[in-house]
Amino acid sequence: EIGAFVAAVSDLIGLDGKVGADEEVRQRIARRLRPFLDHVVPDRLVTLEIVLPDNWTQSHIIGPSNQGGIISQVVCMGEHLAEDGAMVKPYISGKHRVSMNTVFSAPEGWLVVSDIDDTVKITRTYEDLGMLQTTFAEEPQPVDGMPELYSHIQSELRPTWFYVSASPYNLYPFLHEFLHTHYNPGTMILRDFSWRDPTSLLKSLTEHTQEYKVDRAEKIHGWFPRRWAICIGDSTQKDPEAYAEIYRKHPDWVQAIFIRKVTGPVNMVDRNKPERFKEAFKGVPDHIWKVFEQPDEVYNLIDELGKRDITSELTSSK
Repeated sequence: EIGAFVAAVSDLIGLDGKVGADEEVRQRIARRLRPFLDHVVPDRLVTLEIVLPDNWTQSHIIGPSNQGGIISQVVCMGEHLAEDGAMVKPYISGKHRVSMNTVFSAPEGWLVVSDIDDTVKITRTYEDLGMLQTTFAEEPQPVDGMPELYSHIQSELRPTWFYVSASPYNLYPFLHEFLHTHYNPGTMILRDFSWRDPTSLLKSLTEHTQEYKVDRAEKIHGWFPRRWAICIGDSTQKDPEAYAEIYRKHPDWVQAIFIRKVTGPVNMVDRNKPERFKEAFKGVPDHIWKVFEQPDEVYNLIDELGKRDITSELTSSK
């Protein structure tokens, strides 16, 4: 009975006396909770149909799904060539046909690895109740100035976008709608779990986030080792430490690291101390990383990156 879960979440975040009188909020909580209660299907094979630009269709069997119902797999298209930026619309065939947009990316160019929570979306990961309220009860709000900054990055660099969050895949519909409303579409990578308990969201967003972010960045590097990466995160969790670790492993890949300093909450004072950032970025050149409070502090740095010729630099380094 989803009503019981709605009541439990409402009570936890202090809306128990209000939610009964606000049907819109109650329906919103129920809608966000539904993916946490859906049945998870492991060991499932599905058929992926890819309609290529020349109207030739490829069929691929992918899976099996893991215990969380997740499939993560590389699909080889053989000798077929697709231009950089070409878009196709693959679909999962079967009783419930589901389609998606896929944009092909060339081996060379720019890419952005972006955190979601408190980097581009106000989540308040620094407090448990605030995190639950913004996730289940409120309409999602973008961080001031970040949609404009990402639009500028898109116009200057034309990157491939990866949004990496420690949220479980239960929140994929919610986060997908938010990103496609306010930001450039891209690949969203979440934790490979489908939690049946909504309170596990707190654990997902706060435990072992550095190891998780590094692991996912390594996966992205494996897909596009010759693209240049820009890593964008915030100071609430372990983004500085994770991105610095990735730089040390792949200094020729990571070209810039931008960390949004989340100010205001008392418990963020220690996390925002200069000593924290100096320690996190030990061994990382100063011109690679920047901590900013307002997005407009980053525009000139993006413009400088846009002046570089990635093709000629890669050729000269071979």
